[in-house]
Amino acid sequence: MDRGCRGEIVIPEAEAPLFTPFRQKPCALTATWFSCTLSTSERKLICVTSANSFLASLILKQLLARGYLVRATVQNQVEVEEVREQIKEEEMMRGLESVVVVKMGDLQSLCEAFRGCHAVFHTSSFIDPAGVSGYSDRMAFLETEGAKNVIEACGRAAYVKRCIFTSSLLASIWLGDGAQGPVDESCWSNEEFCRENKLWLALGKTTAEKVAWRKSKELKVNLVAVCPGLLMDPTFPNAHMETSVPYLKGGSIMWQQGILATIDAQKVAEAHIHVYEAMDNGAGGRYLCFERVIRRLDEVIDLEDKLKMHGSLSRGRNEESQEDDNDETRFTLTNSKLTELMSRAAQRPSCKQ
Repeated sequence: MDRGCRGEIVIPEAEAPLFTPFRQKPCALTATWFSCTLSTSERKLICVTSANSFLASLILKQLLARGYLVRATVQNQVEVEEVREQIKEEEMMRGLESVVVVKMGDLQSLCEAFRGCHAVFHTSSFIDPAGVSGYSDRMAFLETEGAKNVIEACGRAAYVKRCIFTSSLLASIWLGDGAQGPVDESCWSNEEFCRENKLWLALGKTTAEKVAWRKSKELKVNLVAVCPGLLMDPTFPNAHMETSVPYLKGGSIMWQQGILATIDAQKVAEAHIHVYEAMDNGAGGRYLCFERVIRRLDEVIDLEDKLKMHGSLSRGRNEESQEDDNDETRFTLTNSKLTELMSRAAQRPSCKQ
């Protein structure tokens, strides 16, 4: 049966050998961090967009901890101080080159922000604290336009044309009615299905990533995309609410079909940096990023409790109905490509920049 995984977007293959897909259960994403001290002359300037957003702030702090020189962008002047307040350690603050105000719709300001940078980490075109009601079809359009401008600016102004692009697992899992089978990096969500079901975040992430691939090919930007599942943060359970609410539109169906997956937000940030550092060794293409697939009723209830969304996913189901729920599973997620990359990174203790 048609899986919905079509080659409508031509993505450059990684130079390294492709890894054998592992489709039985998600692989553990593990990596060992090694501290390093780099002189100012050895540091490479990296830009992180929307640095006050949840995921981008984690990427920012981990880049600084690894000795990178970082330029952060925000979209409003009042957010400049927010970013600085996130960096508490004086040593890390020295690595923050600047915080600049950039509008995602302003190509020229993006070019100025990326000038001289060796890579751009683009996590989101905007922040949506309003959740489901705030992420509309209009927001999906803005997400896509922002992605196009980021790649355009990276191609025009960056010292090294590299972009580490945050997409979403949502861009791969909504394959449409009748689809089934393994879900891997070759799979794309069906845009028409997303529109019909008002899955606006899934639509925005799908169209934004697709336009990023098209634009990167046109401008010869070296692009990689990380596609994380639902972000979780055990140290601050509500920190990810701005993204978890729109992510879980259609969450009950995701759970029933075996495509509701979560991952610790810190590990997503680590994955971004490992993928970037592996680009010199041939890393490329897309990377599905998750560590746990929610399958059992008790797991979904636990997730609801953590997110204070009681009953929104399980919808009153009980233990007796769980066996029937398991019969509805149509898909198997695989994250073996990223797992293999991070495993190799853990075996290399050198600080390579």
